Amino acid sequence: MRYPVPGRCPVCGRDLYVRKLACTHCGAMVEGAFELPRLARLSPEHQRFIELFIRSEGKLNRIQDVLGVSYPTARAQLHEVIRALGYEPMGVEEAPSRGIMAERRRQILADLEAGKITSEQAVQMLKGGSP
Repeated sequence: MRYPVPGRCPVCGRDLYVRKLACTHCGAMVEGAFELPRLARLSPEHQRFIELFIRSEGKLNRIQDVLGVSYPTARAQLHEVIRALGYEPMGVEEAPSRGIMAERRRQILADLEAGKITSEQAVQMLKGGSP
């Protein structure tokens, strides 16, 4: 019986490495210190998510249907896996600036509604210029 290769030490939680490899056909063996790929070091849950992500061609709406979760939950799970791989999700750095832009847009529209600026000024400001 074959068991899945654990990616982390069950005692201390650190990365494991492979000491011996064997060919299933001829039985040849290679010994050394072989590093496991990043994906092999993920938890079984994260590995299953990656497999589902690949099978669903990276479509989070398909993942949400299969898992029975909301789109934000599927996206949060993807971000969790990305971080477990040692990366930061792309675009996360811009999130605060997007919030500022949305806030600025709301303020411009509120000023337009209050009559503080003209529609032409609002259009100009929304395009990134000054009034």
